[in-house]
Amino acid sequence: MSLKNSIDLPPVWLIAFGATAWVQAKFYPMGLDFGGAWADLAGGLLVGGGVLLMGLAIYEMRRKKTTVIPHRDADHLVQSGIFSRTRNPIYLGDALVLLGLILNWNAVLALPLVPIFVWVIEKRFIVPEENRLRRKFRADFARYEKKVRRWI
Repeated sequence: MSLKNSIDLPPVWLIAFGATAWVQAKFYPMGLDFGGAWADLAGGLLVGGGVLLMGLAIYEMRRKKTTVIPHRDADHLVQSGIFSRTRNPIYLGDALVLLGLILNWNAVLALPLVPIFVWVIEKRFIVPEENRLRRKFRADFARYEKKVRRWI
């Protein structure tokens, strides 16, 4: 794996976006907040839900003996478990974690980072991954793509 591919990974992007949200909350709060305990609860549930999604996806991918690393070719098209509900549970989990952290940190001005993060992840990872799967698994991926939505 090249240096570019070893640092161009979704967790690195998640850390960068999360750090940006934390900096906004810590140094530029602008007197804004989400209103207390409900944001902490919702943030915790979102982070927990995101981590759970990631764990379920990694478990299923390991069970099917295929890679979880985005820049590598998959050995199998995983359609079972959480992948029967969403084609991208790990990326969905990343987005939920980011949103949960933003709520938990009261980073109100950082909310636009969530759709920007989703856009970056789609362009850098999802579209190239799905193109590789489309080429390798052809008809199976076409059926899967029609049956299961990209996000939810």
